[in-house]
Amino acid sequence: MQLAFNALETHLDKGLKGLYTVYGDEALLVQEACDAIRAKARAHGFGERVVHTVAGARFDWSEVLASGAAMSLFADKQLIELRIPTGKPGKEGSVALQELAQTGGSSDDTLTLVVLPRLDAASTKSGWFGALDACGVMVKVDSVDRGALPNWIAQRLGLQGQRVQSGEMGQQTLAYFADRVEGNLLAAHQEIQKLGLLYPKGELTLDNIESAVLNVARYDAFKLSEAVLSGKLARVQRMLDGLQAEGVAAVLVHWALAEDIRTLSRVKAATSAGKALPMALRENRVWGPRERLMERVLPTLQSKQLAQWVVMAHAVDGVVKGLPQDDLPQAPWRALHHMATTVCGHCALA
Repeated sequence: MQLAFNALETHLDKGLKGLYTVYGDEALLVQEACDAIRAKARAHGFGERVVHTVAGARFDWSEVLASGAAMSLFADKQLIELRIPTGKPGKEGSVALQELAQTGGSSDDTLTLVVLPRLDAASTKSGWFGALDACGVMVKVDSVDRGALPNWIAQRLGLQGQRVQSGEMGQQTLAYFADRVEGNLLAAHQEIQKLGLLYPKGELTLDNIESAVLNVARYDAFKLSEAVLSGKLARVQRMLDGLQAEGVAAVLVHWALAEDIRTLSRVKAATSAGKALPMALRENRVWGPRERLMERVLPTLQSKQLAQWVVMAHAVDGVVKGLPQDDLPQAPWRALHHMATTVCGHCALA
């Protein structure tokens, strides 16, 4: 049974199941989902909690299975928590998880909670994942993307009795807040809590938030790529500066940007040869937000322009690796700025 994070509270109010799996790459939301399950379990008499963390290939899975079979020494009911930080249980773990799913989903005295990171497509198609899904409740925790972050902040402020001004000024306040915490949801949560301590319930102004909220944004190269395709020039420049300040390798940033240029070029060539755009995107492993962005941009691009971008990406690769190139800034991050803003400028017009 698949369950969205936002539906978990309503589900728990209707009663507990014997097996829960929480997975995702947003630490704050994974923690909150697990806390909600633990709290409901305690309220239903699961007084003992046993935690197992899969630390490597030598992990003893028999201990997990034994925990599920053993009677609790200190309470009538027990919560067994299994954490798999890598998301890769291995061959022995796969067998154990399937057995655990069968027993954990049907026991009244034991509640099993499996905690996983974000999973790749192969893992979600595995036998052990299918068994957990079939026998229990799967809670998928998705990240809060940049577009949804202002509303998320407003909702969290509302939980502590605070709100921003109405109208355009309030939207600007939320946008300012989002810029300062983007990519760092745990820090965003902490900054919201800080506002609850600094100011009374009621309306918060932009001045209040400017004076209280630290710049704790964290960026990654792949989100930068999405910002470029979205044509958001100011955000692209801010993200590049942030990535450089955080010490991210310039070569990684270049790879993410160059890979999108190469993908655009391959897809354009395929559609020019008569292939349908959706099929060409799938064959190049483009899906999710990037798929929607490329679908919007590709009809406005000419093959000649894409060929020029491929040449530019090759030249910037040389700069990043210490090889001077004509007609390009010689500092790696300045060259990356040039490359990103060139592409972003066109995408803004699409």
